[in-house]
This record gives sequence, C-alpha cells and structure tokens, in this order.
Amino acid sequence: MKELELKYGCNPNQKPSKIFMGDGSELPIQVLNGKPGYINFLDAFNGWQLVKELKKATNLPAAASFKHVSPAGAAVGLPLSEVEAKIYWVDDLGELSPLACAYSRARGADRMSSYGDFIALSDVCDVSAANVIKREFSDGIIAPGYEPEALEILKEKKKGNYAVIQIDENYVPNPIERKEVYGITFEQGRNELNIDDDFFSNVVTENKEIPDSAKIDMAISMITLKYTQSNSVCYVKGGQAIGIGAGQQSRIHCTRLAGNKADNWLLRQSPEVLNLPFKTEMKRADRDNAIDLYIGEDYMDILADGEWEKAFTEKPPVFTKEAKKEWLSKATGVTLGSDAFFPFNDNVERAFRSGVQYIAQPGGSIRDGEVIEACNKHNIVMCFTGLRLFHH
Repeated sequence: MKELELKYGCNPNQKPSKIFMGDGSELPIQVLNGKPGYINFLDAFNGWQLVKELKKATNLPAAASFKHVSPAGAAVGLPLSEVEAKIYWVDDLGELSPLACAYSRARGADRMSSYGDFIALSDVCDVSAANVIKREFSDGIIAPGYEPEALEILKEKKKGNYAVIQIDENYVPNPIERKEVYGITFEQGRNELNIDDDFFSNVVTENKEIPDSAKIDMAISMITLKYTQSNSVCYVKGGQAIGIGAGQQSRIHCTRLAGNKADNWLLRQSPEVLNLPFKTEMKRADRDNAIDLYIGEDYMDILADGEWEKAFTEKPPVFTKEAKKEWLSKATGVTLGSDAFFPFNDNVERAFRSGVQYIAQPGGSIRDGEVIEACNKHNIVMCFTGLRLFHH
C-alpha cells in the first residue's frame, strides 16, 4: 500500500486527505481494523516513536496514551501496587502482563485527558493488554503486532470500528524530515535522542546521587517531552509520567500545569479518595469526573445536595485544603524533565512542592546559577543534558 485515502484532514471541511510516502515506496503500516483518521495517524506515529524509544532506553515494554498530538501519559511496564491498580480501575483484572501494566500506567496518569485516546504499544499486543484496553473509551491503537485473540478483542470495540494499526518495527525514516506550512516547505534533520549511560552525567548541583530508578524516570521524561507540543514539562515517578504540561508559552505555566496534574495523581491515592462510596453502577469515566471535582476547588459541584446522591451512596466529607496540603507534603522521589532551560528559579520552587527530587533539563540560561542555587536549597539533584527537545 503506497497511499491511504482518509475521510478528511484535521477537520471535516479539509478535503481531500491522504497519507503516502514521498519517495513512492510502500507505507510501513497495515490497517487491520477500522478507518483511522488524519489526527489518529498523527497520534499513532508520534506515539509509536515515543514507545519505541522508551523501550530502547529502559529495556522495558512501554505504552503511551496520546490526545491531540501530545501524550496524556507514558509509562514502562513495571508492576502495579495495590493502590495503583485501584486508582487505575484494573484491580479486578488479576495479574497483568508487563505491557498491560505499562498501558494501565499511561492511561492512569491523567485519565480525564486520556479519554478517547490513541494508544501506542512498544511490543506485540497481548491478551492481558487487550483486556485493559477493551473497557476504556479509546479511538485506536498502533503496535508492531497483535496476538490473534487480542486482535479479536480489539476488533469488537466501537461496534467493530475500532482503529487497529500494525507498524513495521524495522522501519527507519529518512534522516531529513519535511512539512509544509502555508504552501512553504520546511526541512530539518530529525531530532535524534540517544540516552546512554553518560546522558545524565553532567550533574551541576551539590547533591549528585541519582539512583537507577530515577535515571529511568529521567529517560521517560526526556522521551515523553520529545513528542509533546512545546513548551513542555513532565513529572515522572515510578516508571510513569504523572503530570505533563504541554503547549504553554511560559515555562512556569508548563511547570504549574504539569505540577497540578501530578498533585491530582497523588491526591487520588489518598484515603479520602480511595474510600469514596461510589454507587456500584457508576461508570469509570463518571468516577474519574467525580474524583476530579472532589479533589478540586469546585468540590461543591459534586457534594451539593441533589448532586452527591447521583454518585455516592452517602455524602463524603469535604476534602479540605489543609488535608490535601498535608497529604501532598508526603510526596517524594518525583523526577521532572523540561524540554528547554529554566529561565527563572520559580520553576524549581513549584516543582519542589510536588515532591520533585531530581531534575533533567538542557541548561544554558543566563540564570543557571540562580536555578542551581534553588536546587541546592532543597537538596534537589539537577543535571544538564545540553539537548533541547522542542516539538512543533
């Protein structure tokens, strides 16, 4: 297949639309089910690159949950704790495969943003992963292959219209990439990122101890940022992104946005949230929405009389600002990555409030000294990678 005609482009009025290889060669994909659209393919190809690079860097199976050409979540296949399995709504599925754990983590980082996602898997999709995907609202998936039973499970989604793409894992793109804007062609070399043993070796803070687990999280942050619309900042803990701030014009706004998402991930593990008395018929997406309201500033939208009865069997107590602050004060071991340098030390101060202990960023600001000083004040380890990761 040398080209694939699409229903329309980014929007229904943008016709005609197709994908094809500029050199006339065969496309490196097969559509096994459904009819993926223009944005689906953008998410699929960005997501595939992300998980392929994550697996190469960590030697672990990887998954990504993409929405509107930025990852809502990305993770590697480490086992889930009991609490993680519960907040990701997979505690009833028994033992999960590493690939299923990776997707549960990627989807669970920011479940509201992942609603209607496009999934990327680094490995052949197994039945365990397919059973997790089966009950989530999602537009489609890209992977290097599918176990026969897993493929049949996926084909049943969306009344048989679920988009399933198989990509040639040996495909290597041209080192020069091009795109058109306003009829004008842009050309550049691909942004290659090789995370080896020395990538995080330029530690510029007084504290220089980076455990292996934090190096994995640093790698996840860097690779996730490489495929996130810039400016972008990514918080990572335990093998998964827990907060991604994408497409902000100000660096501190990226850090705040991603930090707030990381805080929400942490708050969902609190006893107040774990013990919410949901009605048994409540769907997962509705529970996610209710939790988001409950832990946010608009909690009365779910706790007001006439509203709480729709979600809960009894009225939960207010999760007070003081209680949330106390719970978040326990956060520790979080890694933060930035796709470009921190221009001010306010980013470090905000990151510290979400438990950040490790930072990876390119460096190169005229205020690097102030940023390093702020890290030293909080005993944060920071390394300069020297590599900017803008993605547009």
